[in-house]
Amino acid sequence: MSATSPAAVVVLAAGEGTRMKSKTPKVLHEISGRSLVGHVVAAARELDPQHLVVVVGHASEQVTAHLNAGDAVRTAFQAEQNGTGHAVRMGLEELGGNVDGTVIVVCGDTPLLSGETLGALAATHAADANAVTVLSAEVPDSTGYGRIVRDAATGAVTEIVEHKDATDEQRAIREINSGVFAFDGRLLGDALGKVRTDNSQGEEYLTDVLSILREAGHRVGACVAGDHREILGINNRLQLAEARRLLNERLLERAMLAGVTVVDPSSTLIDATVTYERDAVVHPGTQLLGTTHLAEDSEVGPNSRIENTVVGAGARVDNSVTLSAEVGPGASVGPYAYLRPGTRLGTKAKAGTYVEMKNATIGEGTKVPHLSYVGDATIGDHTNIGAASVFVNYDGVAKHHTTIGSHCRTGSDNMFVAPVTVGDGVYTAAGSVITKDVPAGSLAVARGQQRNIEGWVARKRPGSAAAQAAQASSQEPDGQS
Repeated sequence: MSATSPAAVVVLAAGEGTRMKSKTPKVLHEISGRSLVGHVVAAARELDPQHLVVVVGHASEQVTAHLNAGDAVRTAFQAEQNGTGHAVRMGLEELGGNVDGTVIVVCGDTPLLSGETLGALAATHAADANAVTVLSAEVPDSTGYGRIVRDAATGAVTEIVEHKDATDEQRAIREINSGVFAFDGRLLGDALGKVRTDNSQGEEYLTDVLSILREAGHRVGACVAGDHREILGINNRLQLAEARRLLNERLLERAMLAGVTVVDPSSTLIDATVTYERDAVVHPGTQLLGTTHLAEDSEVGPNSRIENTVVGAGARVDNSVTLSAEVGPGASVGPYAYLRPGTRLGTKAKAGTYVEMKNATIGEGTKVPHLSYVGDATIGDHTNIGAASVFVNYDGVAKHHTTIGSHCRTGSDNMFVAPVTVGDGVYTAAGSVITKDVPAGSLAVARGQQRNIEGWVARKRPGSAAAQAAQASSQEPDGQS
């Protein structure tokens, strides 16, 4: 905990968000791998606060369950949405009342707000010894926002004037209120007890605390955000899409500055939880989602969805989908492969064209080149699985496991009916249905013996094109084709 770390961060996430027109609470809508409130909580945690509390109200059980799905987050319940001041009061009561030190209040629908900006707010608040510090922003168009009015001599904030109440001179001001504040915790607790509800909404407004403290002789200051877009709140689907675009641009910029080549940023999506190493390459039309990690010199895309997947050093994923999989160093996937959860490709292994894998461990140098399904299986090292092979893992009731050893060569169009074990160094004939274990070093042949019935077409399909072709072929002189 640093010298400027706040005593508490209170996140306001009790509203319904009716303008989203959704059964999902507004703060649980997701962009770039996290919910809106999840982004805010992640930014707040960068400050290393002593306490972090999220005030919930609408759909509180759903929001609380979401917050506790990962690292548990403390919540306070606002039974009735009686204003922002009331919400902060509920948060402080959850922390036992007045809090010594800095209390930062943020909105749960501002996913672009960064930990860096919140840190600058806390630092400014401490350096200027303010009772309240407003996070402000200078915007190109301040229409509809509360204007920050400052004392010309000291720079202190004298008032926040809502657009509808502003004079023409005040409406020309481009510095606006973000709704994010840093407070002296003791002064905040005392002032909240003095907030009145004699307004048009009959609610407790947090902004009233500023005038209460200023009139008591305390200083109110402001910290200007470096990028005004960070303070954007989300109220509808249009704003949600715009925030997703802005956040995606920020995340891709961070990746490129860290040494990742992103060939076409405009067609590439990346989640906030994705990690990477230098010299990874991302081709157009690729989505990097969840806890995906791209190791050094790996190459993914084009047109790939890589979700919760580790892509090893020098590995290649081409036009494919991978979900909760591991692609080992130097391994290759695709084109048009589908790696489902539990798949692990070893070093320099291959899952080729139109190959689907699920819960399968593939050894070093082993290749499944094309047109195959490998489910619930373990395959050893340097084995080759023939085209159009199917690991028959489901008997209609339960899943069963297939094990194939190292240095095996299985024929095309094989069926491995689980549970079955194929030993090291085994060969299997094309078209075989393997239902019994095969000892190491064996050749397994499991197919009906071929029988040719000559003249069948002429007898059973007389006059057909096939019969005519066969007759013409039999009449051709020897050596003529």
